[in-house]
Amino acid sequence: MNLSELSPKDIADLAEALSVHPDYRVLRRLIPRHNFAPSAPGQVLQTGVVLDTETTGLSSQDDQVIELGMIAFEFDPVLGTVHGVREVFDELEDPGRPIPPETTQVHHITDAMVQGKRINDAAVEKVIADASVIIAHNASFDRPFVEKRWPVFKDKQWVCSIKDIDWKSEGVGSAKLEYLLQTQGIFYEAHRAETDCWALLELLNAVLPQSQQPALLRLLESLNQPQVRLYATGSPFDSKDLLKARGYRWAPEIKCWHRQLGGDKALQEELSWLKNRVYHGKHASVDIETLGGLVRHSDRQGQKTTQPLVS
Repeated sequence: MNLSELSPKDIADLAEALSVHPDYRVLRRLIPRHNFAPSAPGQVLQTGVVLDTETTGLSSQDDQVIELGMIAFEFDPVLGTVHGVREVFDELEDPGRPIPPETTQVHHITDAMVQGKRINDAAVEKVIADASVIIAHNASFDRPFVEKRWPVFKDKQWVCSIKDIDWKSEGVGSAKLEYLLQTQGIFYEAHRAETDCWALLELLNAVLPQSQQPALLRLLESLNQPQVRLYATGSPFDSKDLLKARGYRWAPEIKCWHRQLGGDKALQEELSWLKNRVYHGKHASVDIETLGGLVRHSDRQGQKTTQPLVS
């Protein structure tokens, strides 16, 4: 059979036949769509923005944004359903210095493509003006970059489609966007900002396999759940491997291990674990930093308090 001789309908029929066979899985190319669910009369919708950046490197302090992609869309804040796309934004910017070859290999943006270009600041502010939430896949990377370039992003609530969904408990083995889309039977060419935004919007419309919640609803609920960063201050040196295995990260600037947690139950369980496993019931205190949506996934600090570990 010569596939080039088949009509699009014939190919679609073949793909459908394979997709229902237990020995095969069929992936379809991502086709951006502007309409998802129709809205009902009187239904109250809000605006969200999915966002992605391409940069000259990994450091928000030393590197620059060279591409910003955003899609503003309407959603139901109660049901977590995606409705329609309002606006699509994608622009390039000249960083004023050569783009490192190793980063060009990732996103394929060259010096010639950005030469003399600048992202329109007023247009950026217009896109996010009515947004009640900004959503990024790995927001802790994108947020510091865009806040440095456009401080208006500091005034917005952010959620992260990697960290604010427990993909492991949903039975998903990887949180990479390409993999998550493949679980939905979709593939796409990644590593350009607008394309990644379309992919993320499609993911938000998906139903999580275990909880059976829309992915967007799970992210919106995370905004109402208190999140904290717990600092294991003064932890014994010989506990470093234990803390690392538990998911703590080392902050060299303050010489302290820390971990982000969601919800009071998780915090209380972690305080008990620290008391018994790290400090061995001895008198100690830890620092707790409250992270609301306005500082979550940013480089800025939330409000810190000191909590004694009572014996």
